[in-house]
Amino acid sequence: MPEQRQYVIYVCSDSIGETAESVALATVRQFDAHQVQIKRIGHIQREEEIQSIMAEAAQTQGFVAYTLVQPELREMMKEEAIRRGVRAVDIMGPMMQAFIDTFDDSPKRKPGLLHTLDDDYFRRIEAIEFAVKCDDGRDIHSMLQAEILLIGVSRTSKTPLSIYLAHKGFKVANLPLVPEVKLPEELFRIDKRRIIGLTMDAEKILKIRSERLKTVGLPFGAKYATLERIADELEYGHSVMKRIGCHVINVTDKAIEETAGIITGMSLWG
Repeated sequence: MPEQRQYVIYVCSDSIGETAESVALATVRQFDAHQVQIKRIGHIQREEEIQSIMAEAAQTQGFVAYTLVQPELREMMKEEAIRRGVRAVDIMGPMMQAFIDTFDDSPKRKPGLLHTLDDDYFRRIEAIEFAVKCDDGRDIHSMLQAEILLIGVSRTSKTPLSIYLAHKGFKVANLPLVPEVKLPEELFRIDKRRIIGLTMDAEKILKIRSERLKTVGLPFGAKYATLERIADELEYGHSVMKRIGCHVINVTDKAIEETAGIITGMSLWG
């Protein structure tokens, strides 16, 4: 059987490359290609670095996605792409040019402004620390300070969604719903508009929990990973969400980013 080809996407930036990597990841998810490597190269400052990257991209038959704010580096990237026959995607350049043409303004041409240590940056750090402290119902008292509270049965993406939203600057807590565990009084003191119930199809939860059992070395077929147990938990979870009257999102086939977009688009504070 022939070996599958390894696809390589080179993500290049004169800052840390997070923006270009996010675009690359979002693109990869639209395909069934499993052998994809995203190679991120940040803090590019010299033309020699670009030449080296493009030579490697030509050798591996990959392509390059880049966010370079320095015009001379962008120009070098374009020239090397043509010379080496490598496809290069300028992620930021067209957007900057549209801004210049539309608003008759000039860019600062300073790398890394997205990650400047401003108030928004410190808010994100504080939100991440809050999400970690309030993960899985650990700090019930602090839960009252949450801007968003995620509730749901085990393995409905509460923790990764909490951290993702925290990176957007939201203080997020999450609380697991377990039939045998009494609900904290604090849950009913929070504005229901800030509470998001997460649910998922039982079969998907079963698959996730079964994989979890393998990871932690527990025997297959443990009660935690049976359809009967999951159905009971989901029924209990739905009854709690109905009692609260909160928003409910089925996350079965949704990426974390998609669910986060739904949540941030809601009127949680109005």
